[in-house]
Amino acid sequence: MIKTNYLIIGSGVAGLTFAIKIAEQFPNKKITIITKSNAGESNTKYAQGGIAIVTDKIEDSYQKHIEDTLICGDGLCNEEVVKMVVTEGPKRLKELIEWGAKFDKNTKGTLDLGKEGGHSENRVVHHKDQTGQEIQRAILDQVSHKENITVLDHYFALDLITDNNCCYGAYALNEKTNEILTYKSDFTLLATGGIGHLYGHTTNPIIATGDGIAMAYRAHATIKDMEFIQFHPTALYENKSGSSSFLISEAVRGFGAYLRTKNGHRFMLDYDSRGDLASRDIVSQSIDLELKKSGDDCVYLDCTHLNLEEFMKHFPMIYKRCKNVGIDIAKDWIPVVPAQHYLCGGIVVDKNGKTSIDNLFACGECSQTGLHGANRLASNSLLEALVYSDKIYEYLAHQPINESNSKITVSDWERIEKPMIDPKYISEFKSKLQLLMRQNAGIVRNDADLLKAKDQLSKWQIEIDSICRNYQITKASYELKNMIAIGTLIVQQSIERNENRGGFVKINI
Repeated sequence: MIKTNYLIIGSGVAGLTFAIKIAEQFPNKKITIITKSNAGESNTKYAQGGIAIVTDKIEDSYQKHIEDTLICGDGLCNEEVVKMVVTEGPKRLKELIEWGAKFDKNTKGTLDLGKEGGHSENRVVHHKDQTGQEIQRAILDQVSHKENITVLDHYFALDLITDNNCCYGAYALNEKTNEILTYKSDFTLLATGGIGHLYGHTTNPIIATGDGIAMAYRAHATIKDMEFIQFHPTALYENKSGSSSFLISEAVRGFGAYLRTKNGHRFMLDYDSRGDLASRDIVSQSIDLELKKSGDDCVYLDCTHLNLEEFMKHFPMIYKRCKNVGIDIAKDWIPVVPAQHYLCGGIVVDKNGKTSIDNLFACGECSQTGLHGANRLASNSLLEALVYSDKIYEYLAHQPINESNSKITVSDWERIEKPMIDPKYISEFKSKLQLLMRQNAGIVRNDADLLKAKDQLSKWQIEIDSICRNYQITKASYELKNMIAIGTLIVQQSIERNENRGGFVKINI
């Protein structure tokens, strides 16, 4: 058994910023970060657009950002939480800059603010089209200078250790040695990101399999709003399944690009007065309808009228990727389709990031804070992670460690020699699950498909439980176990919701 004061599961902006602050506050306390890949691989890294923060108080205001968030959340946001997150933004941005993160500036030397779908003003702070990567770089550099932070790469958290509704740490698989270790902690933070690979077609990295939410669910934490899945309207269409989709940031539409059908029709004007800059739920649903009407595989993003030099300056990564697949954006339209992008629900937390389980906190995409409601406003996710990691830090900085917890006996994971499951079998099982979710719980759903999915998921749950009992635990098999749990939550909560809101659309057939 390994003891630590603060156990952080996940290495994105949520987990790392908390680690930096708590390490500085308590230099004699031990902070352990468990990450299933390497510390630099997280959903944060792939955030292109930026952070929505009110910095221009002349053109913009907190109230405008609050209203945009509430409109996008379609009546299901917690207004107090929205106000808290929006007004805390500038402080958290100042912190990132002090930690060395660099953001684009205009010719006047002030922040170059982008505009994205659903925003009434330019307020998105960015670093070209690689904002998440720049933030990750800066905070990892800070982490590396903290002697009381240990980062464990390629350690996969399996399950939380709980008793009497209190969390005492987690079990983790060392992927290099296949040893299952017991981590006992005073406080545990889940910062495990999203669920994208449950759908296969996703902008998320391959590590996004909903592990934190699944662990919390098995520990009987409150999980809510799992039906609200955000599909990003413009992922590059490459006719490949099962792999991560390359995101064409909606900042490109904010820059002036148009969505068109194969025949050149600017169809978004048929669906919303904001046209191409409508919120993500509306744009994704509109594309879905157009593709069902036409039978086409994709729609197109037209950038041919834009200033090429300025485009290359603002979106170098997007320009390079398009060029690599044979698309000359000065002459060619970019083929795009919606792909799973973000989860608006998750582990329910209060304004201090506390879950319904004592000593267990959650932050970032795996948490349900009330900020997003039925649909996330573009570039509010990094903002939420920064604000809530700070709130958790502020709470725990004044929370004494309960010394009686150290006397609690924690059992090690049962060690029994078992045969290995065929990796190909798990891979094929995962592909079937992804197809089921795309077909039965996608952008537009219906109860008949959802009930079929529920029945199938129930059978698969029995099968994966048997696999985990009778074969050696591997990351792949446990990820599959987690994905089936997440699929079950999404389907069940979709069946229970009978009102269309934001990113959730269910039709009668």
